[in-house]
Amino acid sequence: MRKILVTLKRVVDYNVRVRVKPDGSGMAVEGLKMSINPFDEIALEEALRMRERGDAGEVVAVTIGGDESQQQLRTGLAMGADRALLAKCEGELQPLTVAGILLEVARREEPDIVIMGKQAIDDDCNQAGQMLAALWGRPQATFASEVQLDGGSARVTREVDAGLESIEVQLPAVITTDLRLNEPRYIKLPDIMKARRKPLEILSVDELGLAAAPSLQPLGYEPPEQRQKGVLVEDVAALVGRLRERGLVN
Repeated sequence: MRKILVTLKRVVDYNVRVRVKPDGSGMAVEGLKMSINPFDEIALEEALRMRERGDAGEVVAVTIGGDESQQQLRTGLAMGADRALLAKCEGELQPLTVAGILLEVARREEPDIVIMGKQAIDDDCNQAGQMLAALWGRPQATFASEVQLDGGSARVTREVDAGLESIEVQLPAVITTDLRLNEPRYIKLPDIMKARRKPLEILSVDELGLAAAPSLQPLGYEPPEQRQKGVLVEDVAALVGRLRERGLVN
């Protein structure tokens, strides 16, 4: 039976509003509610549905971060993952470093499919999945809105600018999920209790033989400019006149 590896990233909950630190050195996230990246929740839900259909035998959740990231792994186990793995690493990680760590995890676990959220809501980079596929030398199917497994291949419907695109990739492969792929399940209290007994393995990045030094150094952060107050016009002619004054139309 297939093994599916699902990545879960710890991020500030999407319902929480974050602010730039007064000194511009980063985002003020201390004390804020942390959750699984929403796109990663969708990835885990899809893996669980594959297992429930009999298309997979084991679902392994993996994350990279400090000890606090065990909270998100336990949530993933409560959703239904069979076991979890924490690649312990402190500090901010950039996509290429994340892909390198996940590559070593993939070599260790030998999954048939790696399912990831298409991007994380904290940095919106949308790079780690593609980089992992390139480093791993496996096909990729990004922005998936539908996934169907057939033997040793997967048919994936992708959301692209022009509409929908269907492709077929040979397994093992990397699949990244879009919002419309599914709706993650609600976690019940008995499942939370069961998750405490499921295995959660901790590896250090040093054990994987990788250096987590960043290749890019942020120089500063600043909030976006406040939007200017709108102007009411009486009719279309007045609107066109205003646009001409600003050089937006001829």
